[in-house]
Amino acid sequence: MAKYVALVDIRTSVQNAQDLVSTWGDIRLEFEEFGVELDGSFAVLGEYDFLLIFEAPDRDTAFKAGIAVERHGMDMQTMEIIPMTDFAGLVDD
Repeated sequence: MAKYVALVDIRTSVQNAQDLVSTWGDIRLEFEEFGVELDGSFAVLGEYDFLLIFEAPDRDTAFKAGIAVERHGMDMQTMEIIPMTDFAGLVDD
C-alpha cells in the first residue's frame, strides 16, 4: 500500500471540541470502509489545523479519503510519501 501525508484545514467554525472529535470518528469509519489505514493524526500549530498519515491501496482510494474529509467541512492537501531508503534506491538507478 502507498503511504500519504495530508494537511487539513477546517473551513467552518467549530462550536465545541466534542463535535470535532465526533467528526474525526466519522472520518475514521469512512477511511476503514475504503480500506484506508490511518497511521496517525495530529493537531498542528500554524497554517494547517491537522496532519494525517495514512496508507491506501491505490491513488483512487487516496482521492476517496480526501473527498470524505472535505464532505465534513475541511480542506485536505494530500501528498504521496516514500521512505528515504526507497528514495535513495531511486536516486542510485
